[in-house]
Amino acid sequence: MKESRVAGLLLAAGRGARLGTPKALVEYQGERLVDRGVRLLEEGGCHPVVVVLGAATVAVRGAVTVVNPRWRSGMGSSLRVGLAALPPEAESVVVALVDQPFVTPAVVAALIASGGEVAVATYGGLPRNPVLLARAHFDEVSGLATGDVGARPFLRAYPELITHVPCDGLGSPADIDTPEDLALLESL
Repeated sequence: MKESRVAGLLLAAGRGARLGTPKALVEYQGERLVDRGVRLLEEGGCHPVVVVLGAATVAVRGAVTVVNPRWRSGMGSSLRVGLAALPPEAESVVVALVDQPFVTPAVVAALIASGGEVAVATYGGLPRNPVLLARAHFDEVSGLATGDVGARPFLRAYPELITHVPCDGLGSPADIDTPEDLALLESL
């Protein structure tokens, strides 16, 4: 797949219930996580980048923003809104989560370079985010994304489609869910 035909999708709609603030607004090293996520996708080779917002609606430079009016229902609805907002020329998309600040552009680039129709970053052999999805699968991914799960039901239903992309040493899938996670992040 051509890099120029790979869009980026950043899911950033949640309110961060356990954290006490929307994760999109959290700052790390002087940069909001939403801006860091957009940069991650752009530098990794994605264009355009679409950001799905919900609990917090903010301006995000360098990205197309869409608001998920059903953000309270969970990640599944945000994934559906984001996939529907992608331009028709996007042949595939790399889907990333706003609360994983240690995923790097090298991880995104590795997913794109894999050439897979469905590619999943692995760390220590375990599948995590981000994931790459070819347009041919958008409808089925959307149909299976419900509640607080995104592409996981699709990935479990079609394991034969998955290209696993080892990303050890390229980044970390650690996420920010609680004030303790945030305190640890700020101490780094």
